[in-house]
Amino acid sequence: MPAELAQSYKSKAQQARVVTEAWGKTELFCANCKSSSLGETPANNRAIDFICPSCDAPFQLKAKSGIIDKTIHDGAYSAMLQAVREDRTPNLLLMRYAPTTWRVVDLILIPSFAFPESAIIKRNPLAPTARRAGWIGCNIDLSRIAPEARIPIIASSLPATSAKVRASYEKLKPLREIKAAQRGWTLDVLNIVRSLGKTEFTNDDVYARDRELEQLHPGNKNVRPKIRQQLQVLRDAGLLIHVKEGHWRSV
Repeated sequence: MPAELAQSYKSKAQQARVVTEAWGKTELFCANCKSSSLGETPANNRAIDFICPSCDAPFQLKAKSGIIDKTIHDGAYSAMLQAVREDRTPNLLLMRYAPTTWRVVDLILIPSFAFPESAIIKRNPLAPTARRAGWIGCNIDLSRIAPEARIPIIASSLPATSAKVRASYEKLKPLREIKAAQRGWTLDVLNIVRSLGKTEFTNDDVYARDRELEQLHPGNKNVRPKIRQQLQVLRDAGLLIHVKEGHWRSV
């Protein structure tokens, strides 16, 4: 990355922002279409860092020097939750870089339509003595996002081809056609299915996790029928194959 840009700033956070965004302007490509680059967004748009000049797909870049663990700090809880409900979240790019060499170590893409409400975790309000007293932020729990929706662009300093990244993104696109109000259920069931670690599974395998889904969706009192419905939705999306009654195969 262009490390020389960091010299104009004292703040580590500012250095990281300037250097990583400059790198993104020259190296990032669009996963949603064949554009080989991403353009800048208007100034003061805190939620979006890049936009595709061909398809207008928005992207947000979050960079850190430590490992990308399961919890990512984000902005205001209410704003993020509303963005998920209104289908306004950008594609999220999570970067890990080496601070001494300014090299990209890992880069993960999470499609804009892959965030269930269950992944948005409310943080405690800021203390009364804080500058923004009472402000409530949120974390993104990556463990609540299906594994195939955490698309590696760079892993251990090795980049994937743009064709492979786009193929992974394309496979998930049918989820985008599901209305945001219903998509959370679909994504939560998909995540549970993948966590089973089985190529083939049964309804009963997923029913064994019904308490977890009850906690994520306390307003629904008919969890098992909802599970069956969502397995059919995932089949229609091309992410599952229906083998026979009550039996499924992951794609």
